[in-house]
Amino acid sequence: MLNSKLFLSDKIFKKDIEVKLMRDGFGLGLLEAGEKDPRIVVLSADLKESTKASYFAEKFPERFIEVGVAEQALVTIASGMANYGKIPFCTSYAIFSPGRNWEQIRTTIGIDSYPVKIIGAQSGLNIGHYGVTHQGLEDIALMTVIPNMNVVVPSDYLEAKKAILLMAEDNKPYYMRLPRIESPVYTTEKTPFKFGKANVLTESKNPEVTIVATGLMVYEALLAYKELEKNGIETIVVNMHTIKQIDEETIIRQAKLTGAVVTVEEHQVIGGLGSIVSSVLSNNFPVPMEILGVQDRFGQSGKPKELFEEYGLTKEDIIKAVKKVIARKNS
Repeated sequence: MLNSKLFLSDKIFKKDIEVKLMRDGFGLGLLEAGEKDPRIVVLSADLKESTKASYFAEKFPERFIEVGVAEQALVTIASGMANYGKIPFCTSYAIFSPGRNWEQIRTTIGIDSYPVKIIGAQSGLNIGHYGVTHQGLEDIALMTVIPNMNVVVPSDYLEAKKAILLMAEDNKPYYMRLPRIESPVYTTEKTPFKFGKANVLTESKNPEVTIVATGLMVYEALLAYKELEKNGIETIVVNMHTIKQIDEETIIRQAKLTGAVVTVEEHQVIGGLGSIVSSVLSNNFPVPMEILGVQDRFGQSGKPKELFEEYGLTKEDIIKAVKKVIARKNS
């Protein structure tokens, strides 16, 4: 059953569940944060409409800077502004920021831990027809390796909005990735959201596997949970919205409860959520694992649904992984 303490949507498994862009959650959250705090400034690399930084730009043009197609300048200007007391939000596509300006992020933001917030929009395979050159599948790995950096991957519109409001109040550097497509809004305004604290979305008397998911894959994991439940297989679904600092306590506790773990992410498996969860468990409580994600491949053009099927990121793939890891555990 669903975790009643999290106030999840009553339409969570229904066809008429509301769908929204996480980018809109980001944009409206940023606007709200900007209304509260005049120190907030927004910088864009010629993509304000696409990233939804346009909400802020229209309301506060004097606090908006269009840098142009110059991602290295985007973050170095932001670091300078942060050094003088501003709270900068940098917006671009994930493949360009941090993909093109990683060294500048590391040197001008990470080393001094300036409170710059970097937003990587249009991340993952879901960007579809844009194809391999625009599908940011390495950004989590790039950003988690930088000391002082915090990495957040919201799973729906409301989480994206909540994350921005919290980031605006925290005097630390952050990276947040956002997908391109609409996705189900399965949380509510009352659903708790705290950095570094995963949400355990389901409860069970006899769970056999813990499914740890992030971003768009959280809802896919919930669909798999529902299907598995019909077949007598009980699972725990964990929304790991903070990749760094990751919630080690919840990972270890759930692994001890179920004895097997499946991770799911729309990112390269090398250096992503699965790698980090594997590291946590190998150091504390090793259990059989299956890691779903992009298996050391580049993306390609196609519809999001087609790409998720091609790269093994559907509810059916999660179900197969759950059954496989149960078999390994029992053997």
